[in-house]
Amino acid sequence: MLRDVRAEALDPVLLRTFVAVADLGSFTAAAAAEGYTQSAVSRQIAALEDVCGVELFARGARGVRPTPAGEYLLPHARGLLDRLADTARALDGLRRLDTGTLRLGAFPTANAALVPRALARFRARHPGVRALLREGMTERLLPMLEAGDLDVAVVSTHKHPSIAADELVTLADDALLVALPSTHPLAAHRRVSLADLADEPWIVADDPEAVATMRARCEVAGFVPETPIRAAEWISKLGLVAEGFGVTLVPALAAAAVARDGVVLRGVAPDQPRRTVYAAVGRHARRSPAVTAFLADLRDVAGELRP
Repeated sequence: MLRDVRAEALDPVLLRTFVAVADLGSFTAAAAAEGYTQSAVSRQIAALEDVCGVELFARGARGVRPTPAGEYLLPHARGLLDRLADTARALDGLRRLDTGTLRLGAFPTANAALVPRALARFRARHPGVRALLREGMTERLLPMLEAGDLDVAVVSTHKHPSIAADELVTLADDALLVALPSTHPLAAHRRVSLADLADEPWIVADDPEAVATMRARCEVAGFVPETPIRAAEWISKLGLVAEGFGVTLVPALAAAAVARDGVVLRGVAPDQPRRTVYAAVGRHARRSPAVTAFLADLRDVAGELRP
């Protein structure tokens, strides 16, 4: 009974030796070309013939030539070796960052300056790597990272005192500034106490966690903030501040990118509220050359944005 030829039994080393013998017409010549002894080549051809169940070469005094079975196998062997070579080149391209994909997530204010500048540097050095960006809050990005849908996520402790992730790279200890209308009586001060803003309306995202975080920060200063206006986008928040509808907190990391006429940003006294910004790396991406390179760019840009 004939045995089926198993694909995994077709060792590329044996196939490469088979092609060399067919091309050179001699075990001795193939051995010299491939760096083997003549007996090693004989053993490899015998092993391949055993796998195939047929004679692949007719041996003669003047050398060897493929049998009809060998002639039939030859183009298939060449094709398989070419595909393996293509695969090796593709893997080398990934390692050299000539190609590939970087799947990134980031919270909105990180996308104001930090992430775009880091991505611009990364793209300048590795134009062949395709970057995919998803924006979302930390609590949305971390499950995506855990599920393997993202390679790296830029997250923060804005709403949560700690981040539940396996591998965190600290990027910045980011101060929160208060945004005031430029006509506000305290706008001329370099730093402002939250307690001095106790009677002001506070603009915050219409999200229970965001409201709770704002209240916790203000309660430390001795008051419960009024939050009659809820807005999530920075364009909306700062537009409302400029027209005198309230005040809000702005991360220093995004201050330059979100600046606008009619609004001033001031430090908070005596204790500046802060959040920590991290790059969280997925377990599957720890050895990714693209992630390693992008993390270096993130760290560099974060250092430059630090006030």
